Amino acid sequence: MSSGLYIAPSFLGVLLFFLLPFLVIIYYSMVDNPISANFVFLDNFKNVLGNVAFQTAIRNTAVFSVIAVPLAVILSLMLAIVLESKLPFRSQFRTFFLSPMMVPVASIVLIWQVLFHYNGAVNDMLAVFGIDKIDWMKSEYSTIVIVILFLWKNLGYNMILFMAALASVPKDILEVARLESASPLQIFCYIKIRYLSSTILFVTIMSLISSFKIFREIYLLTTDYPYDSIYMLQHFMNNKFKNLDYQTLSAAAILMSLVMIVIIGTLFIVENRFGKDVEG
Repeated sequence: MSSGLYIAPSFLGVLLFFLLPFLVIIYYSMVDNPISANFVFLDNFKNVLGNVAFQTAIRNTAVFSVIAVPLAVILSLMLAIVLESKLPFRSQFRTFFLSPMMVPVASIVLIWQVLFHYNGAVNDMLAVFGIDKIDWMKSEYSTIVIVILFLWKNLGYNMILFMAALASVPKDILEVARLESASPLQIFCYIKIRYLSSTILFVTIMSLISSFKIFREIYLLTTDYPYDSIYMLQHFMNNKFKNLDYQTLSAAAILMSLVMIVIIGTLFIVENRFGKDVEG
């Protein structure tokens, strides 16, 4: 009885702030609007899937995530491996890559505006080589600019996670592999990568979540309606929220949640099969 009393506040908090809002979203997604509340079942989902803006947002978000997330995982792992060796100024390099975590979002946006504005520093550098100015945020290069921003913000945190995981690989196993004349590449592929599987999963999931949150930076750079290639899913949802279109917003949120559940579930299955022998 006493243990139930201790759990009750947490249970009520989860019920009030997680479960009930989720049920409300499901309810809104199946009515024509919150006022008349006429039940329309899956009509809102059909309308969302047929919406051109939603299709554009889904495509752009998927393209950005497919490019940015693997780069964030692979580059941060490579940096961790490099900094694991006895390099000079190793602590300074760590501080350099972690510094973006301490910079407010507004300051990051200001830096990117200075760099990639039509009259910014990057165009000034290109002019030296006789290359015409590019309106970076209103061109097909806008996705590349946002990917660079995403990597600059996230590589440091991911790198620290990988460095901690590399430090936890059993030293006796590494020593035996070296005595057996295993090459550094073989040690990495057959030993280290298997012990890193759970960290790779965590970093991938966190990078995937962060890729959906890049909306903040894009919004501050370009406001509500950016160039088509960087119109993300959260732009669509934010605009529907401002228009009080709750039924469309709720349907889109549920569809996004289902996609995330499938992706994360697949990652867990892959990691479970890949790292099971290590954990055992």
